[in-house]
Amino acid sequence: MTSNVTYLGELRTNAVHLASENSFITDAPLDNQGKGEAFSPTDIVSTALASCLLTIMGIKARDLGIDIAGTTAKVSKIMTSNPRRINEIKIAISISKSFDTKTQSLLERAALKCPVANSLHPDLNQNISFNWPL
Repeated sequence: MTSNVTYLGELRTNAVHLASENSFITDAPLDNQGKGEAFSPTDIVSTALASCLLTIMGIKARDLGIDIAGTTAKVSKIMTSNPRRINEIKIAISISKSFDTKTQSLLERAALKCPVANSLHPDLNQNISFNWPL
């Protein structure tokens, strides 16, 4: 097993990662009857995509003997209704250091093959951009 999730009431859950015992809460968003006081489940999906992209870039960077520490991802999630679901995830990745175009291409291609990106439904628009320093 990976985790245990407990419903706490008032549209809130507590998730515990079994191997590390780290935990986090989720809350329904304001636009779906919640308090919006924590990540919503759909926020976590969107954030998981960004985290996965950066992790896979980090693995590729390590394989290439380079460091991308300080690279960030800004995440936006666009919902739709009928059925209510994530319609688009926008992620702007800003890389902290300059690299030649070949290295940039290797890092971008690796990131776009991350397991979360490959697990999401093909109808979900993944709008991912890479911003390299000049």
